[in-house]
Amino acid sequence: MKLKLYINTKFSTMKNTILIFIMLVIIFSANVFVNDLGAMTSPSQEDTLKISATSPLYYLVNEWVNEYGRTHPEAKIELKLLDETSIMEVFNSSGHIGFMSNTDFASLDAISLWKMVLGRDVIVPVFNSNNPLKSQIDVQGISPGLLSKLVYGSAHQTWGTLLGNNLEIPVKFYLSVEDSKNPVVINFLNENESIQNATIVKSRADLISAIQKDPYAIGLCNLAYIISDNHQDFVENILPIPMDRNENGEIDYQEKMYDDLHSLARGIWIGKYPKAFINSIYSVSLGEPNSEMEVEFLKWILMDGQKMLNENGYCDLILSERHSKLSKFAEEEFLVVSPKNQYATQKIILLLIVSVIALGFIVNAVFRYVKRKKGIAREATSFSTSILNQDSISVPNGLYFDKSHTWAFMEKDGNVKVGIDDFLQHVMGPVTRTILKKPGDRIKKGEQLMTLVQDGKQLNVYAPISGLVEEINEALITEPSVINASPYDAGWLYLIQPSNWLREIQFMKMAESYKEWLINEFTRLKDFLTTYVNANRIGHAMVVYQDGGELEDNVMKDLGPELWEDFQKHFIDNAQLR
Repeated sequence: MKLKLYINTKFSTMKNTILIFIMLVIIFSANVFVNDLGAMTSPSQEDTLKISATSPLYYLVNEWVNEYGRTHPEAKIELKLLDETSIMEVFNSSGHIGFMSNTDFASLDAISLWKMVLGRDVIVPVFNSNNPLKSQIDVQGISPGLLSKLVYGSAHQTWGTLLGNNLEIPVKFYLSVEDSKNPVVINFLNENESIQNATIVKSRADLISAIQKDPYAIGLCNLAYIISDNHQDFVENILPIPMDRNENGEIDYQEKMYDDLHSLARGIWIGKYPKAFINSIYSVSLGEPNSEMEVEFLKWILMDGQKMLNENGYCDLILSERHSKLSKFAEEEFLVVSPKNQYATQKIILLLIVSVIALGFIVNAVFRYVKRKKGIAREATSFSTSILNQDSISVPNGLYFDKSHTWAFMEKDGNVKVGIDDFLQHVMGPVTRTILKKPGDRIKKGEQLMTLVQDGKQLNVYAPISGLVEEINEALITEPSVINASPYDAGWLYLIQPSNWLREIQFMKMAESYKEWLINEFTRLKDFLTTYVNANRIGHAMVVYQDGGELEDNVMKDLGPELWEDFQKHFIDNAQLR
């Protein structure tokens, strides 16, 4: 035993010595790199951020510049009008940011340019929520083609024409002067055609008022002007018309997004809404921003600057999209390097990488040699598997499990601790952010409990019980990945004072019966992936089925936000605890 301990101690000492040597080499190399980089950075580099904006966006961008300058007095920004003579300045020089919409962008051969969406000008067909035909409209929708025929067709268009029935109820179509000049509306209505059936009113307010008074009227309107003052819903008696994009006569799962403002905003983000009605606002530059000044200005627009979009009649980005874009900036370190010295910088970086790799080979060879000398044949005690099945899921005894893939456990003091189950964290993959309720909030069973976020994509989790939130797990605010590492222990969500515990646990399952239910959940999961992944034309390589029909762990990780929304609606929201 003493000999074995001596050998292990000697091996550990050698290993530590080598690691210390590597660290010293890396620190020395990094110091050389930073010093050289500092020498290469030209002290004469311009400290003024140059930006340009097209005429329709100039007022908005000017407001951004003024407000940013007020809160960042040290910033120097030069704003110019982006016209035909100056537009190529953006595309021929680095460190220059342009602001333009996609109607401007479409006229340029600029596929190689870096661009980022900062907001949108969205046009929506709207109707009166008290329309007696609303239930049929919700099921069938109206295609853009039929909407166009309504404007250019014969003088007496009816709801029967729009919905494919025999109703001879006339349709009155409204359009405001402001929106008639919008490039999106002009492109859709085709300015070369004669608009026969549109009633042009002076303002968007007049349009909304006219439709509120006429249950059979419809119109085209800027989305920002049909949003209520609290920015949570639509104005009274006005709803967007569900658009039948694929013209199959029904609103299918890929087109369902018109129930509320949040669903519509997400649908616009992930590409479900007709692109013909969207004019996106871009920041554009020759390459990805590589200076702190550029990055900080764009980050500010994605945060504080979003409110000015609403004030100027544009739609801001939803929170998930903002965080998705901000996370891309966070992944990079933006260093200002003189272009003429970029080659020298690359040589230093390459030398550093080669040195570390070489040392890695040396360390690996030494460790292998020592192991052979000791004659130890070690067998791995654990291994990570990429397979996701019933055996992968931990289901502790003593917990109550709910169909929402949450668990509940009553503490000795009568409060209930809740969290998500191991199945859900395995399926979605790394949690990068959590949106939690606050202590003192009341919740009801089945209502939204929290939101799990992964790089902008999100899932809503529903409450397994009703009660008062006494405490939240504050560790999840800074370390959301704790949910993945320990969903039943350190990754708990809330401590809740229950209000209907004895009744609500009757609808839950405990360990053994929950394991049996999970078998059905895996079947549902495979069915979902087969149906909705194929429906979105994403190959099976994205899902990575293993031999025997097994699933890959973190199966949702590499799927896009549209598939996450489908998973929410068709898997999470439709779960049943049989």
